[in-house]
Amino acid sequence: MVQTHIYRAEVQWSGSTALGYPSYRRAHSAFLPPATEGFDLSADPHFRGDPDLPNPEQLLVLAASSCQLLSFLAVAARRKVDVLRYEDDAVGEMPQDSVPLRITRIVLRPRVTVSADTDRRLVERLLLEAHEQCYISNSLTTQVTVEGAVTVSGPD
Repeated sequence: MVQTHIYRAEVQWSGSTALGYPSYRRAHSAFLPPATEGFDLSADPHFRGDPDLPNPEQLLVLAASSCQLLSFLAVAARRKVDVLRYEDDAVGEMPQDSVPLRITRIVLRPRVTVSADTDRRLVERLLLEAHEQCYISNSLTTQVTVEGAVTVSGPD
């Protein structure tokens, strides 16, 4: 029998939409069970959301970025590559003229630092291998690209 992994998320909102689209509160709370602490979200400011709160579009980009990080660390560890640091400045694009309106592209820009005796080209290949194994990227119809940069650390 094939095992199925289940992932839960909960959202809660209260208020009133009686005054129409411009008037209701977009802020809501999200929970990721079994954690009991939630966090507040809103709509993108372009859709009348609170600019001080994260929005679902950002969470989608974050999920792709986080999955790439975890996939990369796994493939690097299996190959005994000593990764010292990983940072990503990921960006999602949602053109206003896209029909249906959607995020059409996510660009991941991981910056990886590895130990001094590491082959840079191997790490670049592992970034691509991780991308091929990333569950989130494999789940999306959105184009997800990886533009990695590798730094080989100098001797201490």
